[in-house]
Amino acid sequence: RTLIDSLARRQIESYRRSGGTSRRNRMTNMPLVLLTTRGARSGLERTVPINGFADGDDAWLVVASQGGAARHPHWFKNMVRHPDEIWLEVGSRKMQVRGDSLAGREREEALAQITQVTTAYAGYQRKTDREIPIIRLTRVSG
Repeated sequence: RTLIDSLARRQIESYRRSGGTSRRNRMTNMPLVLLTTRGARSGLERTVPINGFADGDDAWLVVASQGGAARHPHWFKNMVRHPDEIWLEVGSRKMQVRGDSLAGREREEALAQITQVTTAYAGYQRKTDREIPIIRLTRVSG
């Protein structure tokens, strides 16, 4: 866990230092954004580098896959607990966003859009019994 935390911190620092110009995950070559949420239990701000897929001008899709693990990632639980305290960094822009968990046809279409960019997400659902959430993060106006 500490190795992963250390790698994530370095990735966050590199992203911010470059103004987000290297907006691709080095290991997966997928588009990268920074997601900040308020911890569900701690109440502290938590930032994670995450794969984010543009969905129009002011929206991005993120997948709470955790590689097909049986449990939701912490950032997803944080979003559910504190839905009004979600921020996204895309390049040098930091904005407050609203998270909407997609369902039905809308979820299927979003997953198809994501798997056109990368096929990695296609197999994650088969690894777990939970439905993997796909969230549309939409910039909050103002």
